[in-house]
Amino acid sequence: MNEALILLAAYWIDRVVGDPRGLPHPVVGMGWCILRLERLLRALVKREEHLKAAGLLFPLLIAGGSLVVTWALLYAAGRVHPWLAAALEVWLISATIATKGLADAGMEVFHHLRAGDREAARRSLSMVVGRDTERLDEPEICRGAVETVAENIVDAIISPLVYAALGGAPLAMAYRAANTLDSMVGYKNEKYRNLGWASARFDDLLNFLPARLTALLLVAASWLMRLDWRQCWAVIRRDARLHMSPNSGLPEAGVAGALGVQLGGLNYYQGVPSNRAKLGNPLRPLRPDDIGAAVRLMKLVSVLGLVVCMAAAFGISVSTGE
Repeated sequence: MNEALILLAAYWIDRVVGDPRGLPHPVVGMGWCILRLERLLRALVKREEHLKAAGLLFPLLIAGGSLVVTWALLYAAGRVHPWLAAALEVWLISATIATKGLADAGMEVFHHLRAGDREAARRSLSMVVGRDTERLDEPEICRGAVETVAENIVDAIISPLVYAALGGAPLAMAYRAANTLDSMVGYKNEKYRNLGWASARFDDLLNFLPARLTALLLVAASWLMRLDWRQCWAVIRRDARLHMSPNSGLPEAGVAGALGVQLGGLNYYQGVPSNRAKLGNPLRPLRPDDIGAAVRLMKLVSVLGLVVCMAAAFGISVSTGE
């Protein structure tokens, strides 16, 4: 089965079905392996300075292991029947994409705010962000939801599509493992500064090109939606570099410019204040409709990204004679 069609089928399954809670998800297995490996390394490596070298084992074993295991599963399925391997690859790639999950998370906050239930909106937001949400007012709840949707366009959609186009399910699953590593151990706090540094750098490296593709897709999507595409591009060029992440600032700045709002500012994490770079222009306070607009923009970017990645996968198939 052509890789471009596999990519299309995987994207369609994610958009329609998402991640059914009753089915096992590969990320759960990755998380289990990461926890076990962390315990093993901390038991074996007693000196803190040696944990930095040990941290190299995370991307090597977890991301590399995910690639090898996925390849082996597809190879075994192909020995039974090529269509079984194709079906398995479609499911595995769909499990690396989270368009529906991201949209649902944002719209859940939106619907609570439209119903006037700020407490429920805060609870829903707390499920997808790390910041404290208990005392957020409506504009800050909206900011948290819009930032989450914007930032995850890269991690949850474009990067998995790019790596699936380049290397099928094995490479997409390796990317998802690297991203899961970053979310679990890639922190700059005292606990993970040494052990998690390699995971954080590896995730930054893998997202570097997809994040810049996302910035271009955001400009195109803004134009198609008749949003302010010029301001989208201007804010990306002006403010994206201010973000602490070399990649996350691009989609957040793009969304801020397209919607005509300002993202970033003061967050609290377990009561500790953290000032984040401000992206965009403070033309008006954020409102619930901005969440819906961000979700619609994200969906269109995902479709445009799919088209680009399908073209790339088709081109690779033709060039390799497959």
